[in-house]
Amino acid sequence: MSRTELKPIKLSNYTISDESSPFVVAELSGNHNNSLDLAMRLVEEAADAGANAFKLQTYTADTMTIDSNKDDFKIKSGLWKNKRLYDLYKDASTPYAWHQKLLKHAQKIGITCFSTPFDETAADFLTKLKVPAYKIASFELNDLELIKHVAKNNKPIILSTGMST
Repeated sequence: MSRTELKPIKLSNYTISDESSPFVVAELSGNHNNSLDLAMRLVEEAADAGANAFKLQTYTADTMTIDSNKDDFKIKSGLWKNKRLYDLYKDASTPYAWHQKLLKHAQKIGITCFSTPFDETAADFLTKLKVPAYKIASFELNDLELIKHVAKNNKPIILSTGMST
């Protein structure tokens, strides 16, 4: 069986191809602990560690779940036991007001910054910010409308398959 050659993907100042080194992406996720200063420092740490890119997650608590106190919307075990989903998403989200600052900071220090939109409004927000690429989370891999919506921008899309079968 022969291996299919990949078409090179240009992402900012890096070309991902069969011949390139691995493209390393550092993830911010909720690791900012609601501190823009910490988020900015994490961008710097990722660049210093040799990452090629830094990825955000773009969502709001309102676009991920509903603000409910019902048991179905409470976490049953683990680190966040008894915490409401809404509160968890609210605490973990990267505020939209930070995105532009983080993108500019990343660009200034020479690391690519892009994001995972979790819905079409987040994708539209990222499009206005002119992100160089999008990542679709494995949890959203079957959200074909979101993927089609993002694909209209003709920019690279990284599809995560971690939760898929």
